[in-house]
Amino acid sequence: MEDNRIIKVYLDDEPRPFAEFAPPVKFVLDTTKIPDGKHKLKIVARSSSNVEGMRTIQFEVRNGPAISVVGLKENEVVDTQIPITINAYGSETKDSFVIRGSETPKAIPAWVWALIIAFVGFAMFYVIMYWNPDLYKSFF
Repeated sequence: MEDNRIIKVYLDDEPRPFAEFAPPVKFVLDTTKIPDGKHKLKIVARSSSNVEGMRTIQFEVRNGPAISVVGLKENEVVDTQIPITINAYGSETKDSFVIRGSETPKAIPAWVWALIIAFVGFAMFYVIMYWNPDLYKSFF
């Protein structure tokens, strides 16, 4: 019996496969040749009895720098003037690493402030309720 198994790999909705293999196969997908954004990898495999199976895998390519924006969120309603901080950072291997602080400055989250206020409030409650000057007299 002839082995006519084949695996065809398609990128997005291209009519022609970018690769054809005989199974089993192991290959490297070079994402530097694919534009950034959402893509679809479609794998069509044919068995030795000429039955085809298909699998689609969604993925996102981000070879460019990551862009972080502080001060404006997606679909946010704004008015007057708003300060915006934009930072772009990637995996530049030629740059030397120098620690200068946070890459993207962000505000302290509200839950951290709530935790600090609760801790300070409990400490003040404890001091007020259990303060007894007799406990702090010297034995000498």
